Amino acid sequence: MSVCPKCNQRLVRTKTEDGFFFRCRQCDGRAIGLSVLRRVIPRDYVTGLWLKARRGEGSPGQRCPICRRPMVEVSVPVGGENVPLDLCAGCQFVWFDPHEFEQFLVQPRKESGPGPLPQPARERIALAKMETAAERARGADFGGGAPEQSWKWIPALFGMPVEQEVNPVRCWPWITWGLAAAMVLTFVFTVANLPQVVEKFGLVPADALRHGGITLITGFFLHAGLFHLIGNLYFLLVFGDNVEDHLGPWRYWLLVAAAALVGDVLHILGDPRSVVPCIGASGGISGVIAFYALKFPRARLGFLFGFWFYFRWFHMPAWFALIGWFLLQLLLAHQQLAGASNVSALAHLGGAGVGVAAWLLWRESREIRTEESFKSLREDPSRR
Repeated sequence: MSVCPKCNQRLVRTKTEDGFFFRCRQCDGRAIGLSVLRRVIPRDYVTGLWLKARRGEGSPGQRCPICRRPMVEVSVPVGGENVPLDLCAGCQFVWFDPHEFEQFLVQPRKESGPGPLPQPARERIALAKMETAAERARGADFGGGAPEQSWKWIPALFGMPVEQEVNPVRCWPWITWGLAAAMVLTFVFTVANLPQVVEKFGLVPADALRHGGITLITGFFLHAGLFHLIGNLYFLLVFGDNVEDHLGPWRYWLLVAAAALVGDVLHILGDPRSVVPCIGASGGISGVIAFYALKFPRARLGFLFGFWFYFRWFHMPAWFALIGWFLLQLLLAHQQLAGASNVSALAHLGGAGVGVAAWLLWRESREIRTEESFKSLREDPSRR
């Protein structure tokens, strides 16, 4: 539960066209994530604020309204004076005291018509750009776009995409972590005699309804090895929390179950006479990935490309990564039908199809605007 660091009152989650923030009804303070803040005020200005906090150019601040750990108080120039802001390095949230946030709305929306920024705003943006230029130059050997969390290098070295900007969630993703725990426990208890367990409880297309059809479920939790398990866990945990937060636990559970089932059906139809067991949760996870990319199309994903000892980061929006992933699955599906691949790309495509259908069905369900949105603040200056 998010709590106001000043009033100790519960914060209200407020949805806007740029994302969501948490607001205190009593003092009107606000907790806004960096990923949302970059869409509202100049990106370089937010980057400069983050770099100051990372370099320790601040003092201990108030407790974070999300994780309750002490934030870092950083002074930033606004309108000729220094305004202290509290930033949580762990949650990547910025806390704005009453009336502070309105001072930072210096970038007009495109629909409001072209026009120059005020001179103080231009000076602040230029100062932020100068401040970050040296940091970018130091990171040039790595493409200048390395993620802020150093642990993300580990999955990236194995070809995994990483979220450049973490989208915070409002509540703990119980279903996502519950599925992950169930897969880990299943692997622990079956790894000693894995071939026999797979032979008995894996999904066999030629006998899909054996054991009363229970293999449609057991095959989801079984994995062929440690790397197979880690790969599925990574994609589930990275993308599943945001999808579960948006859909809620019950619809999220329905999405994963339907994606896994349709993926299994498409795999069976690909070769109904096959006696090779099919295992893994990738069909259900593919539905989560597709929904994530469509619901958060502007989320930036980072990929690390290396040649010998030279590495470079490349970023792309989630929607573009989904197109590349889909084309890869089509190629793998062709190889699967030709008998040249043991990877069930058909199950991936079936699960992804369910993710697309779920997005089409539920995409407007939580798009609720409020009177406290950023849009109303921009369009009605009297509210500031």
